[in-house]
Amino acid sequence: MEVEHMPNPIPRFFVIIGLIFLVIGGLLFLLEGKMGWFGRLPGDIRIERPNVRIYFPFTTMLLLSIALSIILNLIRKFFS
Repeated sequence: MEVEHMPNPIPRFFVIIGLIFLVIGGLLFLLEGKMGWFGRLPGDIRIERPNVRIYFPFTTMLLLSIALSIILNLIRKFFS
């Protein structure tokens, strides 16, 4: 009597995440000079004093979170 072997989804997940990071890294590399607005959106709080820099990128992180949620939901829809 043989036991069916269920494929492990974890390696596939890490490959997909790795490919996503590769694509994002490539885009950031190619668009390096054109991404000056990223991190300086309205709603991002930046406090600069002579000895202190404080930075809270609220709007940037909100947009990044929305984009990653859409991408991961599309991946989950097509690969599960």
